[in-house]
Amino acid sequence: MAGEARSPTHARLQLTDAGRLLSGWLVSTLTLAVADELLPDFSASSVWSLAAVAAVSGLVGLVVRPVLVELTVRVGWLTVLPLAFVAQGLVMHLAMVLVPGITATFAAAFLASWISAAAGTLVAYLATAGTDASFIASLARRSRPRELEDGDVDGVVIVQLDGVPFPVLRWAVQAGGVPTIRRWVTSGAYQLREWTPQLPCTTPASQLGILHGTVAGIPGFRWYDRQLGRVLVANHPPDSRIIEARASNGRGLLCEDGVSISNLFSGDAPNALLTMSRATDAPGSAQTKRALAWFMLTPTGFARSLTRTVGEVVKERWQARTQVRQQLEPRVQRTWTFAVLRAVTNALLRDLNTALVAEEMLRGTKVIYADYVDYDEIAHHAGIFRHESLAALEGLDRVLAQLAQLAEHTARRYRIVVLSDHGQSQGQPFADRYGAPLSSVCSQLMIESVAAYEESVESWGRAGSLVQDMGQEGLSGRVAAPAQRRLDHQLRREEGGRSPDDVVVLGSGNLGLLYVPGDTRLSLDELTRRWPRLRPGLCEHPGVGFVAGIDDDGVPWAYGRDGRCNLTTGAVTGSDPLRDFAPHASRVLARAVLLPDAPDLYVNSSVDKDTLEIAAFEGLVGAHGGLGGWQDSGLLLVPRDLAQTMPEHVEGADELHQVLLRFLRSSGQRQDSAAAAGRRRPGLPLREAEHPALGRDVGNG
Repeated sequence: MAGEARSPTHARLQLTDAGRLLSGWLVSTLTLAVADELLPDFSASSVWSLAAVAAVSGLVGLVVRPVLVELTVRVGWLTVLPLAFVAQGLVMHLAMVLVPGITATFAAAFLASWISAAAGTLVAYLATAGTDASFIASLARRSRPRELEDGDVDGVVIVQLDGVPFPVLRWAVQAGGVPTIRRWVTSGAYQLREWTPQLPCTTPASQLGILHGTVAGIPGFRWYDRQLGRVLVANHPPDSRIIEARASNGRGLLCEDGVSISNLFSGDAPNALLTMSRATDAPGSAQTKRALAWFMLTPTGFARSLTRTVGEVVKERWQARTQVRQQLEPRVQRTWTFAVLRAVTNALLRDLNTALVAEEMLRGTKVIYADYVDYDEIAHHAGIFRHESLAALEGLDRVLAQLAQLAEHTARRYRIVVLSDHGQSQGQPFADRYGAPLSSVCSQLMIESVAAYEESVESWGRAGSLVQDMGQEGLSGRVAAPAQRRLDHQLRREEGGRSPDDVVVLGSGNLGLLYVPGDTRLSLDELTRRWPRLRPGLCEHPGVGFVAGIDDDGVPWAYGRDGRCNLTTGAVTGSDPLRDFAPHASRVLARAVLLPDAPDLYVNSSVDKDTLEIAAFEGLVGAHGGLGGWQDSGLLLVPRDLAQTMPEHVEGADELHQVLLRFLRSSGQRQDSAAAAGRRRPGLPLREAEHPALGRDVGNG
């Protein structure tokens, strides 16, 4: 795989060079005009003479740029920058002698050329140092590969493309929009497979299953915890620590010489960077701080962070206005706040993740798991097939190319495995489409006050991971503090307005969760006895596809407008409420409903069987959490030899955990745990592990 990757020294003239040429020409012309005003022995007959001199310099710069990239790969920017400065100054001075209309003494002409060369070199530095080729070269030079005692053991880099549906990536491969992935697949080196996430189709449930081997205890992105008597939010560091502590047995996916990067949970990794469950209020990770300092203080990192971050904000504001101007539907309001968050996740955080992965690869770390949230973040607000979302997918394809190129510089041979934790579906939000949020609908049917948790906090949590890992001390802490305060304020506002006796309604994509506070779960029958209109009223609502829960005997049921389905036996009375959903819907729904932490009532939005549109209970266009559309369609991109160890189909993140363990064993890792494969984790509720409706063991190995 690494041998097929394009060399980092390979540079081509691209369309973007035209933009670099134009910007350099304008800057040089303006600088010469300033010199014309300031230097008494320098004059030009017209601005066109100055423009001609600048044009000569710009054309030479365009030719020289590939040479600069080649030199940068070999000797670094500290050496190339002075050479470029001197060369550009001499070329411009020669241009002044040759171009008619310039009158200057030798000293004045030489001084003007140096002034203009300084500005021109700065533009070239910003344009060239931030390219992918230069970035990869800088990452490869940052650390020297270590000599390894177990170099015969292959390393595994697992890249999570957060929220990318299998059908979207397959279409992008067919369309040629992801050239690296397309080359891997069409060459036969990789297999692209689909897998089915569990319900809920959320990052917390999937990552806990993938990294710790169990999906127990996570009924949504946030939920009411009966044991603690409050709402848990998976991307809030104190809550993520509680969730991981309940699930971990110390033998997670990354427990042996592994590292977790930008995840919610650690997988029991010895080293965890930008990971929620390991974040504290103490000074942050020294490794993350060093990586960020290197990234921001080197020419490569600074140029990329400056141009890409500003560019993302500008692009987002332009694309948001374009959606409104063209009246594209479905859509939601895209604020300046989201523009900044998009810039963080799609510019700074993406490259910081790659820098951290590169450092671990050069160290020879055996297994690395990193989450890239770019596509998921944009698709939430723009839609799963919009141009900006697909552009993020193309950017992630470039990340894979970068990692493949980096593998050429490592002492350990690395296998790259790509997966998504879930897919996404899209549609107009429930509240926008029907005029009231789910919490208000429930409140009216119950004639009760309801505590609502329906505002999306996923984006702030992602920024918060960087804030937490940078720590609270020094300049970095002061700069990052506003983002952390915003996240904490949102959590306090939602929890602070709730009476202890209020019914709790939460949105998790198009999956709604209703809890009656207390330490005992209420059955569907008990809910009907207390609030006779609740279940029928929800089933009759045009935005609700089905509701689900257990009866007094613990049997799981799904109810729709005109019928119900016994999720254990599959028996249907009336019309099947799951008829518009995937064939596996009853199976994954039964599993979710039977978990002890499940809500008293699950509410799933309707789905349009023609357009596959859903109606999220949060203010998002692209959403995931429940059933309907492509949100329960994850992807697996696996080297062909490893794919031969997989079952025909993978269902549930806990089963995917077992698949990844096989990959590690096939690579020479985790040999001592092979005998433990399939063993049920101690303390796992029997009902989850062995209920006949589920038919699988979910312990980790």
